[in-house]
Amino acid sequence: MNTESNEELELNRLMQVRKDKLKELQEAGKDPFEITKYDRTEFSNQIKENFAKFENQDVSVAGRIMAKRIMGKASFCTIQDSTGTIQSYVSVNDLGEESYKAFKTYDIGDIIGIKGFVFKTKTEEISIHAKEVVLLAKSLRDLPEKFHGLKDTDLRYRQRYVDLIVNPEVKNTFEMRSKIIKEMRNFLDSRNYMEVETPSLSTIAGGAAARPFETYHNALSLDMYLRIAPELYLKRLIVGGFDRVYEIGKNFRNEGIDIRHNPEFTSMELYAAYQDYQDMMNLVEEMFQTIAEKLLGNTKITYQGTEIDLGGSWKRISMIDAIKEVTGIDFNTINSDEEALAIAKEKGIEMDKSKQTRGYVINEFFEEFVEETLIQPTFIYDYPIEVSPLTKKKPSDGRLTERFEFFIGSREYGNAYSELNDPIDQYERFLAQVKQREAGDDEANMMDEDFVHSLEYGLPPTGGLGIGVDRMIMLFTNSASIRDVILFPTMKPINNA
Repeated sequence: MNTESNEELELNRLMQVRKDKLKELQEAGKDPFEITKYDRTEFSNQIKENFAKFENQDVSVAGRIMAKRIMGKASFCTIQDSTGTIQSYVSVNDLGEESYKAFKTYDIGDIIGIKGFVFKTKTEEISIHAKEVVLLAKSLRDLPEKFHGLKDTDLRYRQRYVDLIVNPEVKNTFEMRSKIIKEMRNFLDSRNYMEVETPSLSTIAGGAAARPFETYHNALSLDMYLRIAPELYLKRLIVGGFDRVYEIGKNFRNEGIDIRHNPEFTSMELYAAYQDYQDMMNLVEEMFQTIAEKLLGNTKITYQGTEIDLGGSWKRISMIDAIKEVTGIDFNTINSDEEALAIAKEKGIEMDKSKQTRGYVINEFFEEFVEETLIQPTFIYDYPIEVSPLTKKKPSDGRLTERFEFFIGSREYGNAYSELNDPIDQYERFLAQVKQREAGDDEANMMDEDFVHSLEYGLPPTGGLGIGVDRMIMLFTNSASIRDVILFPTMKPINNA
């Protein structure tokens, strides 16, 4: 039984027509795929932005045919290169009968090279008067038709290569991504941070509360994990004597997918000896403001219809005070686990059996009632010790830690600590995390005895910071979903005969 739809049959027919054209070329000894190089001298935007310089000058350009109008012995086509589009005038008088006949058989999507001189048409459009046209690659598939383009978001993410061809604004997003990461590096390099690389594959998944991806190393007969964070290796480098290090790289977390989460994502983590979480707050403010001013020309941006002001001093408020500000409940006056759990029950918050403490209740209250209210840039600091196993205790209250997260538009963008450098305390907190894992929390930290071993050699007071690079790029490009800023986001495979 033939289950192909009429649309699929038509696509197959059109593809066969293109394959037949390719076969004819190959049989005539004109296989475009045998061409290994093309000497391109200019890009489309260079010509259009500097017309006075290029007028009547010979140029050589190359790109994909995006439009074509055949008018007897003369034609127009528009090609798209990496910088934009430019029109070309092609005639039989310039190319000769054989070459012009071949040009007329070229399809939308084919990649061609054009040599000719620059001029303006009667309608004042900057164009290239072609003297030579060469087919460099044959496109065997039709591009989405120009008026509707590629709009299906699922298909756009699966076929990013087509998305980039037919939706120019998508290319702009990823060019901005590259610039943001470059400016982040410039910012840190100029402040004497050294970029390093640490393992993505390890026998312990540590540095964050997350479920890891598991794998197996055949040669070593060893279970291993893809990293969930580079933190523990980077802090080993501070122990070793580097004062300031950072890493921009991939992390992998085996958890859900939504508009803010992709299992494979990019983070920036840095560590600075002899600093604390207050220094990290200052660094975050300065980094975001510097990048915004350099790339956008302003610290006031609009994200999904909401104006965000990245300038000035960002709001700084403790988690407990933020909860009090929104709900009226003051956890400074609630000191027992029992009382905290009773208030949680009263407010309809169900606590996991492994998280029956005041600290976990505080964290749940914050996530439930406060996060969504944090529109303008805000630092939330002094997190409960239960949710901060790698963070130095707050000297004035050992139930809290010197940790902050910062929020913009109701979303968390980064996490920072005054790093825990007491090896005995760290070992005890790892033990507590192990108990959490044994109780069923597969996101709790694993025991890393080698990391504790490194702390026993002495870690100076250290400030650490992690930023979600993808989320930062979403903010600066006004992108609604993390998939819009990751070239090839994780997708569930579909049957495709």
